[in-house]
This record gives sequence, C-alpha cells and structure tokens, in this order.
Amino acid sequence: MFDLFEESHDDFKPLAEKMRPKTLDDFFGQEEIVGESSPIRKMIENDNISSMIFWGPPGVGKTTLAKIIANQTNSSFHELSAVTSGVKEIKELMEISKYNKSNGKKTIVFVDEIHRFNKAQQDAFLPYVENGNIILIGATTENPSFEVNSALLSRTKVYVLRSLTEEEIVGILKRALEKNAEYAQVKMEEECFLIIARMSNGDARTALNTLENVINITPTKKNEKKITKSSLEKVLQSKTFLYDKKGEEHYNLISALHKSMRNSDPDAALYYLARMLEAGEDPLYVARRLVRFASEDVGLANPNALVQAVSAYQAVHFNGMPECNVNLAQAVVYLSVSPKSNSLYVAYGKAKEDALKTAQEKVPLHLRNAVTKLDGELGYGEGYQYAHDVKGKIAKMTCLPESIKTHRYYFPTTSGNEKSIKEVLNRIEKMKQQ
Repeated sequence: MFDLFEESHDDFKPLAEKMRPKTLDDFFGQEEIVGESSPIRKMIENDNISSMIFWGPPGVGKTTLAKIIANQTNSSFHELSAVTSGVKEIKELMEISKYNKSNGKKTIVFVDEIHRFNKAQQDAFLPYVENGNIILIGATTENPSFEVNSALLSRTKVYVLRSLTEEEIVGILKRALEKNAEYAQVKMEEECFLIIARMSNGDARTALNTLENVINITPTKKNEKKITKSSLEKVLQSKTFLYDKKGEEHYNLISALHKSMRNSDPDAALYYLARMLEAGEDPLYVARRLVRFASEDVGLANPNALVQAVSAYQAVHFNGMPECNVNLAQAVVYLSVSPKSNSLYVAYGKAKEDALKTAQEKVPLHLRNAVTKLDGELGYGEGYQYAHDVKGKIAKMTCLPESIKTHRYYFPTTSGNEKSIKEVLNRIEKMKQQ
C-alpha cells in the first residue's frame, strides 16, 4: 500500500500522512491492481481514466491510489465526505467540473465511504458520470453490490484491494525508519516489527500510527531510543501473544476452541477465543469456524445455533476488533451450552460416499420434469406422485436411484430438537408402509 518517500518538512503531519506516496512507483503492495500490466497503470499512462470504486478494508491504499491517479493525470482532484456532504455540495462541485471540462481538464471526485451516501446523494452523481463531466472514484469497506445503487454501480468498475500481508507491513515500518532522518536514533528489535504488523491486521495506517506513538513515548537514553519486545508490550499496555496465523499454533488454538465447545465447556472455549483474538487472529476467520461448528456439532439439535453463528459473523463484519470480541463471545458460549448432534455431519459424509460411487446413476424417470414432447415420450415424470394431493402429504414412492434406494444417511439423535425430528421421521416411515 504505502511505499515511503520524503515528502515535506511538515512536522505536524502524522507519520502515515507524511509517508503517503504520490506515484505508482512509490505505491506499496496491491500488485494485482497497480502492477506493470494492470488496467489502472495503463489508464494513468494513457491519461484515460474511467469511474471506479475501490473496495477493501481500512488502511490498504484506497485514498492513496485515488490521489495518485489525480497527481499523475491532467486532473483536478476534489474529495467529498459521505458523512458531511449532501446533494447541495455535490451539485456545487458539478458546476466546477463544467469549468474544468471547458479548460480541457478532468475532474476527479473522490468519495470516501461512498456506502454511507443515501440513494438521493448517489443518484445526484449519475448524470455527471454519464456525460463525462466527472470521473467518480469511490472507496468503501462494504460490498458495493449491496451498498451502492445499481445504476451508479453499472457505470463504474470495481477494484478489490486486499489486506496487506505481515511481510508487507514489516517492510513499510522498516522503510519508515530508514526514510526519516529524525528516527536515526531509533533502534528496534526485529520481533517488534512483527508484533506491530500482527496488531495492525493488514492496515498500514494503523501500523504506522502505532510505530509513531511507540517512538514518541519511548524515552531517549544515551542518544538512543531502544525499543525491545518487552518495552513495546509495556507501551502498548497489553500482552501480545505471538503465534503464526498460518502455522501450528494457529491450528492448535482453533482446534482447542472447537473441541471445548463440542465438550460443552464455555469457560475453556472463551479462554481459547481470547487467546486467538488477543494474538491478532482475524475475527472473521473465527466467526466462519463458528458457523461451521453450528451445523457440524449442534445441527438440528438446536437449529437456532446456525442463526446465532451467522449473526455473530455479521456483527464481526460490522464492528471489527476490538468491539466484536463480545459478539464472538456470545456465540461461543451459546454454541457451548447448546445440545449437541453430529448427525448432519455424519449424514453428509455417507451421502457423499454414495454420490461418488454412483456418479453415473441416472435420476429416476418419475423425478424428472417432462419439459418437451420428447421428454414425455421417454417417460419423464411418469409415475410421479404430487405429495400435496396425497393423504398425509407423503407419497409412497422412492426418490433415490434404484441401486441405493434402501440407503439411509440421516439418523437423528435424541438430543435437543432432534428428539422431535426422530419422532417425525418414524411417523413418516410408518405412513409410507401403510
């Protein structure tokens, strides 16, 4: 996202702002978006920019990239805030764009958090985007398919920016120290770069702000600011549990969380949840595992478990860390104390095994739709019984292929809601045999 360069001598600017690049050559990361053969690079080189939306998490270069496009093209750059700007401000800016156009200059309008604009505000852009008076560049952390109205979305190209890797963040931090003469006295242990990178969750701005704060707070001794792992943790006022999110400890902890919930131990589950979150684990990864657990280990013993887990995932998406920690805690405790059943997990495994073995089996003729005359002549749909026309709404016909027609996969337990499901299936079986 950020490649670092000396910009100005404005000592009042935050480090992240001072390090903001002005050209693509200075831009760090997002090679898929700004690499040598990328559409954006070619648009800039040809000075032929079209409207676009940058979608990605905070601190990955959305605003920076918009400013680079303006700096490297014959354009006038104007920034609107979706929080403070209304239709009036948009229309005033459109008048400026007409003036720029008459003087052969493009007008780039950058809208940060474009998902916060209401429909009326978004619609106000439409005629000006269509007639080419403005080039709209929006930035959003939310899926534009849901948050930007379809008319405006159809006139823009969406580019997805990813979270920066730990390696990229470490590189950014090191170059920040190298490029700033004022930091020549700073000596930082290698592990400290990784700690800050992991805490930043792929956000370069957060990482640079953290580095700046740590440097400012660290006292100078013998003309040197020495930052060690121990001193860094004291400054950050929290213990950093270092573990490789792609390595063994990552899998050990998620396994411990899963097995603690399976064993209905909410205290242990909360502990392992905290271990992961405080170490910098992606909360969305944890939330996805909870959604899986809800069906694999709780299933129909408590159907609301899946609802709770999916709601937790959405809450994590809305809130982010650290606010979402309590959302995950709620889901973890709920899943831990729910009745357990792995019947769905086992059932799908058995069905999958049969599906792979009988992949060449044809769907029984009576279950096929006779769409054409030929289908009817071939016997499609012949013998099908419409359940709603049958007493009890259950037809006495076999739905599985002939070779496995007696196979069963789902065997509910007597745990929680599955006890009632088991009784229902027994009644269904009796009705089919009558």
